[in-house]
Amino acid sequence: MTLWFKVRRVQAVLAPALAAFALVLVVAHDQYVRLPSLLSAGGNPVFLLQMTPLIITSTLSYSLAQGVRDIEGTAQRKVRFLDATLVIALVAAAALVSLVTGTLAGSEEATMAGRNTMFLAGLMLLARAVSEQAASALPVGWVFAVMLIGYRDFGRPWPWAVTLHPAGFLPTFGFCLLVFAAGLAAHARTRRF
Repeated sequence: MTLWFKVRRVQAVLAPALAAFALVLVVAHDQYVRLPSLLSAGGNPVFLLQMTPLIITSTLSYSLAQGVRDIEGTAQRKVRFLDATLVIALVAAAALVSLVTGTLAGSEEATMAGRNTMFLAGLMLLARAVSEQAASALPVGWVFAVMLIGYRDFGRPWPWAVTLHPAGFLPTFGFCLLVFAAGLAAHARTRRF
């Protein structure tokens, strides 16, 4: 178990990433810039917190890619189960930090960061099932696509731009949870050896 912790860089990479995620949430929960939209005449308000989940998904992708295939292929412990537990714990911690920060600061954007982290982590796991290199790229591409073409007109996001939907919109939360569960299922079924 100690070797798995060291190989996955839990203390060296994932714990500092969660701390950085929390720090950005606390400091920049209401900071935004207005970017030009490619599809509408007005500018799009883009909160810094739209990019904050990438701290978690990118480091998680890096951590999962650090496996030692020869050792893990013959390991007595269920490494994929440990990896899935790590993903769930990190996403749950990010969601909890987001919920607490959003509640204390009265910021809907901070609350949305946890849901968005869950969605983007699910996308990362789905991409990882297809290609290790795509695992980090898909969430980043999604975030930038949403920032540039996510609004159909000022303040109204497209249905596919789920990371822009309000925090209390339950169908979006359900969809994000479904994508996360699909990512975990794909992770559990994908053989890396």
